[in-house]
Amino acid sequence: MSRVRHVDALVVGGGSCGCVMAARLSEDPSLEVLLLESGPGFASLGDVPSEVTDSRLLPVGPSSPWVDTYPAELTPSTPRVIARGRVLGGSGAVNGGYFIRARPSDFDAWPASWSFADVLPYFRRLESDVDFTGSAHGDAGPMPVSRVAAGARAPITDMFVDAARRAGFAADDDKNAPDSVGGVGAVPRNVIGDIRTNSALAYLLPALSRPNLTVEDRSTVLSVTFDGTRATGVLVARRGGVERVAANTVILCSGAVRTPQLLMLSGVGPSEELRLHGISVVLDHPRVGREISDHPEVGVYYSFPDTGRPASLLEAVLHVDDLEIRPYSAAFDRMIPFHPIGDPMIGVGLMKPESRGSLSLRSNDPADAPIVRYRYLEAASDRAALAGGVDLVGDMLGGVVPIAPGSGDPLLGRLGTSLHLSGSCAMGQGNSVLDDECRVRGIDGLRVVDTSAFPVVPTRGPHATAIMLAERASDLVRGTVA
Repeated sequence: MSRVRHVDALVVGGGSCGCVMAARLSEDPSLEVLLLESGPGFASLGDVPSEVTDSRLLPVGPSSPWVDTYPAELTPSTPRVIARGRVLGGSGAVNGGYFIRARPSDFDAWPASWSFADVLPYFRRLESDVDFTGSAHGDAGPMPVSRVAAGARAPITDMFVDAARRAGFAADDDKNAPDSVGGVGAVPRNVIGDIRTNSALAYLLPALSRPNLTVEDRSTVLSVTFDGTRATGVLVARRGGVERVAANTVILCSGAVRTPQLLMLSGVGPSEELRLHGISVVLDHPRVGREISDHPEVGVYYSFPDTGRPASLLEAVLHVDDLEIRPYSAAFDRMIPFHPIGDPMIGVGLMKPESRGSLSLRSNDPADAPIVRYRYLEAASDRAALAGGVDLVGDMLGGVVPIAPGSGDPLLGRLGTSLHLSGSCAMGQGNSVLDDECRVRGIDGLRVVDTSAFPVVPTRGPHATAIMLAERASDLVRGTVA
């Protein structure tokens, strides 16, 4: 093992939250900040390849160098392989650009200090909205926010919006407005023109000239190190060797799958599970990896002439009750390289599911992906809501549409996930993993800042809310990190 380095703040994971944390913390020149990212990185804006920035592409297909994959069970009989971003910028660098905020009521499940009134200034601080102004929106933040204008949308999108309006659903022009209550409208996107702007582009790369900020890619953290119950740094595999890095504060931003895995590999998690894999227990934390939540999605497929590659995969959505109806603007093979050829799809996403899943270790090898069990559809109310959404789409398309001809279970036949996993190291009260400042309970010097920290998946996609979380968490950390 090589020499030990020491930094003030060590950020593990250069995804959507990690890039924000490293950039914001390094604004204080007295803090030495190190960001470790397991995937590839970039030295400047000019080094970022077009497939990472082109909003008309989703580079998540087979053999993509920009993603991490792991096996998962949507239900015990429904296995899937899930792809998430493994590159500076994280999943925000490879997704469809959806950037709708969590609703004010979502924060009722968060600690009291995270009310919507508390977080709105951070939503405003992070964005530069080119379409809407006023007290609810920002105009000078790092993340651009735009919407596809009606005249520039894909034909599929326009047909869906027209059908929704004919069905009596209200227009919802500003889905990021605090008083947005549902209806059909344009999707706010972290996109300007055809450029998908992730947090590495917006926050991190412009800050690389700071002498107190170091970013090291292709560096895989193996475990957090401890002195008793105080985090002292990490062990990291890099360039064929293993190095120890010491830090005053360690901030885990590796995502809702890899963050709880890293905690458990380090000895923080359910003690029985850790001992099963020969891991010494630093702290018994029974809720690490438990009560995870995500948005199940059922696809309604139909035939439509090929209209080429649209500006974004999702240009408008309909919100009705706890459902998000998603008229994808093209078949996935038009936007995902090497994706199997298929028909276009309208997705029925359940945004407030009752079912909860779990994440557990497969082994004590950091390279061995954990076991993710979503347990979708276990709640009867979830099944009923999704079935009702499928019927609604059928009515809008002019008749009932079978979603899985010949399948014994029509919901399982087209079941997918929205890739919005949340809550695997949740904030909360009592025996929650984190306190209201994202600190791991019972451990000094260790925080979690990513969608793991959400108490529950919000009723909108998580990207904008994750950036907000990191913005606010960086302020919390800056007061105590030195």
